[in-house]
Amino acid sequence: MRVAFYEQPVLNSPYEYPARHWKLQDGVPTDHIEPSRRIAEYATPVVPRPRRQRGKPAQGAMVLGVEGISTAQQEYDPTPIINEIRRRVDVWRNLAPSQWGVSPVTQRLLQHWRGLTHEHQGVRPFFCQVEAVETVIWLTEVTGTLGGGRRALPRDLDGIRRHLEGANEEANPELLRIALKLATGAGKTTVMAMLIAWQTINAVRSPGSNSFTDGFLIVTPGITIRDRLRVLLPNDPENYYEHRDLVPQEMLREMRQARVVITNYHAFKLRERESIAKGTRDLLRGRNGEGPDTLETSGQMLRRVMPGLMTPKTPPLVLNDEGHHCYRERLGGTNEDGLTGEERDEAKRNNEAARLWISGIETVKREIGVRGVIDLSATPFFLRGSGYAEGTLFPWTVNDFSLMDAIECGIVKVPRVPVADNLASATDPVYRNLWEHIGKRMPRKGRRNAAPLDPLSLPAELQSALDALYSHYEKVYEQWQEANIPTPPVFIIVCNNTSASKLVYDYISGFEYPTRDDGQTPAPFLGRLRLFSNYGDDGKRLASPRTLLIDSEQLESGDALDKDFREMEADAIEQFRRERAQRTGQATDAISDADLLREVMNTIGKQGRLGEQVRCVVSVSMLTEGWDANTVTHILGIRAFGTQLLCEQVVGRALRRQSYDLNEGGLLDAEYADVLGIPFDFTAQPVVAPVKRPAEAVRVHAVSPERDALEIRFPRVVGYRRDLPEERLGARFNRDSVLELTPELVGPSVTRNEGIVGEGVTLTPEYLQATRNQTISYHLAQHLLDRHFRDPGEPPRQHLFLQLRAITRRWLDEGYLRCLGNTYPAQALYREIANRVVERIHAAIADAARHDPETAPPVIKAVIDPYNPAGSTRHVNFTTSKRLRWQ
Repeated sequence: MRVAFYEQPVLNSPYEYPARHWKLQDGVPTDHIEPSRRIAEYATPVVPRPRRQRGKPAQGAMVLGVEGISTAQQEYDPTPIINEIRRRVDVWRNLAPSQWGVSPVTQRLLQHWRGLTHEHQGVRPFFCQVEAVETVIWLTEVTGTLGGGRRALPRDLDGIRRHLEGANEEANPELLRIALKLATGAGKTTVMAMLIAWQTINAVRSPGSNSFTDGFLIVTPGITIRDRLRVLLPNDPENYYEHRDLVPQEMLREMRQARVVITNYHAFKLRERESIAKGTRDLLRGRNGEGPDTLETSGQMLRRVMPGLMTPKTPPLVLNDEGHHCYRERLGGTNEDGLTGEERDEAKRNNEAARLWISGIETVKREIGVRGVIDLSATPFFLRGSGYAEGTLFPWTVNDFSLMDAIECGIVKVPRVPVADNLASATDPVYRNLWEHIGKRMPRKGRRNAAPLDPLSLPAELQSALDALYSHYEKVYEQWQEANIPTPPVFIIVCNNTSASKLVYDYISGFEYPTRDDGQTPAPFLGRLRLFSNYGDDGKRLASPRTLLIDSEQLESGDALDKDFREMEADAIEQFRRERAQRTGQATDAISDADLLREVMNTIGKQGRLGEQVRCVVSVSMLTEGWDANTVTHILGIRAFGTQLLCEQVVGRALRRQSYDLNEGGLLDAEYADVLGIPFDFTAQPVVAPVKRPAEAVRVHAVSPERDALEIRFPRVVGYRRDLPEERLGARFNRDSVLELTPELVGPSVTRNEGIVGEGVTLTPEYLQATRNQTISYHLAQHLLDRHFRDPGEPPRQHLFLQLRAITRRWLDEGYLRCLGNTYPAQALYREIANRVVERIHAAIADAARHDPETAPPVIKAVIDPYNPAGSTRHVNFTTSKRLRWQ
């Protein structure tokens, strides 16, 4: 019998103090409700653990060890300070307004925010949003911890100040930072608007105070968030101060005096003032070998980035949106042990980005001064490679509204992940960490000069995962259609590189085969998942694509699109360009390719906009933070997830609610997001590993360029095939011709998805049962023809198709395909499984030929790896600590 916990996960109104929470036992929820608020904890589980775990420990226990950093430093936990600040703010909140100890402006704003109801024209702030602002106000005006000038404080309050000063002295010696931790979807933009209003109106009405400013520098991790935060500009038509009624009418005049600059951190990079060709620069070099100095100075960079804040007024307050990207790398180590090549590259990029971001703010402090820095993030944790213990909470964090809190208040969707499947041999559900099972069979990064890759050769487990999640998506899509919701639900696929993303994109949305040597162009592949196909049943591309391919990192930097990526998306870009021209009447070349794709991505789920009918997004890296689509219902991860921080960031793309309407009980109904391929546990408490002396290692690598001439290239052979006579084909089936489809072969066919709260769902690829044997035999015969009856560079011998189709249909009809464990005959079409099928059928054909005295013996030929056709000694690059070696 289902306990009450699973019937109603939402306990609290999002607008009231969260006075109840579900009790957890060993990270698992019980059916007991505690009549109190959940305390801030260093580790808060938000999804259930697998029901079976054998062998390795759960990913959530991250083993850390940084040479030169003490155990006490690694275990540093600021949550006692967070809870103490929360307790004191609770007491202060309940005082009479005359006892708050704040300015009249602040008192008026607090009463306004706390008193807003749904009858007002604006959007009522959530309790967590008001609490975050209250915390900053309390630290600034009540205790003077963050205000200008140092005042004497009681011993207990002075301990909070010394904690924050010590944390910043170690990590941000030039700055005073605090961090507000709010779950994804909790509305950090509204919090920023409230902070800006509080500071600005106080600064205008009390110009002599050194606790307030009317200047604000908002720094974001990318262009998407930068553009979306335009609602923080007082003169924007949809600014939050008026549009959401965050500022009383009598204060709007002062509010308009705010000086707000919004930029992405990339703008802090010094640029060339003049464009000089390399040859010209070489000619201009002096005797000392130095060329002309054309790089911006720090002052010139600031005048370009923030001209509105350079006037001699009060120093600006810096607001870091998604502030976990901003930190100074710790001296003494980068904590990169155990990282793979791509993970190490990602850590390096993270550190370079963080260094540019924090250096830019330090430059602002040196040039014009900074009032303070406030980080806003759902995950203010140090990343791997930062030199700090991975997953450590920023020690300057002063407020914490966790994902579990947000779920219990109904503010976000409940993420559901696999907890069980029908594959008995696996230690964990296969689809919980899909990459462990398919990673070695996926293509390596980079497509330039690579051989064409076959989208139909995806690993069987990946195809099964796509089918299972897509089957559930179909049901959700139908429900939305019946409810007359104008935009479709959105399915996100997160890949590790452009090669993998392009293959998955082609597999689900369709692609066009290249023109054959005989000048004929085959009919396009219409896509395996029909609701996501970019082709109609007539084989023509749809006027508006349903599936979008995105490279998040490229779009967020603001640089021009990479040539390879632009070529991949050329058709979609042109379609969107024509559609935009029809909607706006503007010339088709009035917007760049990158801006066009950003516009599409940012309008997904928005009625009447360019991206309204996009149903599936295939993303390289991960979809950018701040992407505010609230129609995401399904996520599939096809990459390695080395940390729980990365898992939460990706899952966060699906957490924004679709509806904020309260039910009769005054609560929000639970909404769900189904997730496969992301091992999301978030029991993110680091486990400190003892520091070990590293073994002596030797790097083994190809020496380039001096030994390039000695490079050895070799084909990567995955199998062999027999060339058979073509005149008369028959088949002798036997016991070896049987293929049993099992969950171990194709991946789990039944997966149970559950969240730590709320209802669960069973995912099965049941939509496949509608596929007829006639269709299956047709595709298997075509695959048999392509694989065994064609020569490299030559078209298949189509005149054999009818014979092969008859043989394939006979193999099906005579029961040589056996489906066990809730598998389906259509899964025999997965390329890996289809390869096994055609090998059996081909062996039966070869056996018949051997017993036919009138035919010649078959010829053996090699089959090349479709994703990595050639290997080379040029790519040898690894380290070894083995003692038996020759150097």
